[in-house]
Amino acid sequence: MSSSCAVLPSARTELFNPVHESRFIAPTRPFQCNRSKCVMSRRGFAFRGVAASGLSVVGSSLTTQPVEGVERLPFKPEGYNFWTWRGHKIHYVVQGEGPPVVLIHGFGASAFHWRYNIPELAKKYKVYAIDLLGFGWSEKALIEYDAMVWRDQVVDFVNEIVKEPTVLVGNSLGGFTALVAAAGLPEQVIGVALLNSAGQFGNPNSEAEKSEEETALQRFILKPLKEIFQRVILGFLFWQAKQPARVESVLKSVYKNTSNVDDYLVESITMPAADPNAGEVYYRLMTQFMTNQTKYTLDSVLSKMSCPLLLVWGDLDPWVGPAKANRIKEFYPNTTLVNLQAGHCPHDEVPELVNRALLDWLSTSTSEAEAEASLQTV
Repeated sequence: MSSSCAVLPSARTELFNPVHESRFIAPTRPFQCNRSKCVMSRRGFAFRGVAASGLSVVGSSLTTQPVEGVERLPFKPEGYNFWTWRGHKIHYVVQGEGPPVVLIHGFGASAFHWRYNIPELAKKYKVYAIDLLGFGWSEKALIEYDAMVWRDQVVDFVNEIVKEPTVLVGNSLGGFTALVAAAGLPEQVIGVALLNSAGQFGNPNSEAEKSEEETALQRFILKPLKEIFQRVILGFLFWQAKQPARVESVLKSVYKNTSNVDDYLVESITMPAADPNAGEVYYRLMTQFMTNQTKYTLDSVLSKMSCPLLLVWGDLDPWVGPAKANRIKEFYPNTTLVNLQAGHCPHDEVPELVNRALLDWLSTSTSEAEAEASLQTV
C-alpha cells in the first residue's frame, strides 16, 4: 500500500512477499551505496489493501505538522493540473525548472505522496508527479485494468506533456510502472529510480497453464455465482478499507517511523473515495488486475532496459524486503543501490535521506546522459 491501502491478508503475502525472510541485519549507517547487477521480484505488484481506488473523507485525530526542516507540497483538495488522456481526466503536479523528473506513486496513493520530495527536487529539476488512472485525483475510469494501461499512460505523458528526455521515479506499483514505461521509451527515458518496487520474476519451472473449454455449468451458473460472491466480499472489504482508522493502521504497519502518518497523508488517500465509481474501480482492480500479474515479469522487462537504474530501498519493509533489491542487483548490471532504515515508503518516511540519494544519483546520471547525447549529435 504505497502509503495507501488496507488489503486482503492473502493478497498481502502473495503480492508483496515473494521471498520469505526470517530476519536480516540492517546497516548501521543512514544509507549505503553499491553498484552491481540487479533483479526484481514480481510478487509485490500491488499494496496490501486497496484503500486505493478511492475512499471516504472523514476527519482524523492525527497531527498535520510537516517534517521539521523539510519543505512540504501544499495540499489542494481540488488538485493541481489536469491532462486529458484517451478521454479520461489525469491529475498531475509540476514544479521547478531544469531536466525533467517524473514521480509515480504506488498502489492506492497519489501525487501528494511525494509531498516532501517535490519541493526539494524542484530546486534543481522540473518535477512532475502524476496520478495513475483509477487513483488519486485522476478519473476513476470503468475500464479493464492492466499494468499496460499505466505503462501507456506514462509513455504518453512523457511524449505529450514532458516532451524531452526524462528520469522516471516510482514507489511500489509506480516502480514497476516506471520500468515497463522505460522499456517502451528507450530514447526518452535516461534513468529509472525504484523505491521498494513491486514486480515479480518469472518462474522457469512453472508449466504453462492449460486452458480448458468451459462447460455450460461453469459459464452460466458457477461463474455468475462466483462474481456475486466476489462483489459481496469485496464490497465489504472496500467499505472497511476506506475508513480513516483502517488507513492509519495500515500505514503505521509499514512506516517504521510513524511520525509522518498524519492528517495530510490519510486525507490524500481517503479523499478520492468520494468519487461514485471508486467502489467499482476497487472491484475491478482486485478481480482483474491482481489476477493477471503473471503475464509480466521483471526479468523480461529489465532485459529490455539499458539506462542507469537506482534502487532506494527501505530495508525494514514488511512486504518487500532487502532480498528483492539484492536480487535486482544480481540481474541488472547498471545499478546503484541505496539501503535505508525505513519501511515500504522511504520517500515519505525519511524524505531527507531519499532526496539526498536521488539528487546525488541524478546529478551523475543526467550529466552522463547529456554528455552521451552531445557525442551522438556531434
